[in-house]
Amino acid sequence: MTHKKRVAIDSEPVWRIIEHIMNKSAQLAELRHSLARYGLPPERKPVATGHPQADAVLGGGLRPGSLHEVFVRSGGGFAVLLALLAAGGKSFFWVRPDYEAMEYGACSPNGLLELGGDPQALIQVRTRNAADALAAAHDILACPHVGALLLEIEGMPKCLDLVASRRLSLAAAESGVTAFLLRHGAQAQPSAALTRWQVDSMPSQAKDDDWGNPVFAAQLTRHRAGGLGSFSMKWNPANACFETPDIGAVVAAPADRPAHQKIAI
Repeated sequence: MTHKKRVAIDSEPVWRIIEHIMNKSAQLAELRHSLARYGLPPERKPVATGHPQADAVLGGGLRPGSLHEVFVRSGGGFAVLLALLAAGGKSFFWVRPDYEAMEYGACSPNGLLELGGDPQALIQVRTRNAADALAAAHDILACPHVGALLLEIEGMPKCLDLVASRRLSLAAAESGVTAFLLRHGAQAQPSAALTRWQVDSMPSQAKDDDWGNPVFAAQLTRHRAGGLGSFSMKWNPANACFETPDIGAVVAAPADRPAHQKIAI
């Protein structure tokens, strides 16, 4: 019969075992805290854009508390309008470096009002460079009382990499603030954004002395939670949402012959 060796409770090996268990418990508690803080964001009701086809692909609309990228050749106002929608009447921040405000112009309060927005809800932040803009955006996302954040960055700065986008995405998920990253003259690269849009301006449907409402050709090129698609989206200032543009009446195909009949010459 084999007898187990007894060890005194105050001996050094026993204290090492107890210390190891305590350290392991502390590590597990820290891990649980990290998972609760940086895990999957709580289910939040999507914000409908108003465009039926786009909302169907998006699963009801834009997901709050997420990072969305908007790449533009023209039509930077699309990202501003998305921020208006996501803000839901709360204040929203527009962060951009100084040179971008000089290159692409500043926002007109009267113009924002005509588009259905509230100029008093817009807070514009101008920084020295892209790195300062990223730092300001991260601080703003930490405040849960903000409606939305629009971060505008031109080109391909080194500070805006995959790690930076992950930090923005995690901060947005934790606070519930929806973040939009507006990119001019940039190419798509790996990021933690939930959606990625490629946007161009389209001719507005002007009538008489009216300039017409903004119309955009929006292509959803990345969607981590669903499908993709291309949409023609017209902004409706009266309802503060997007809608399908009216492309006019289409002549019906003749019943007695093909629509494109060949003519012999």
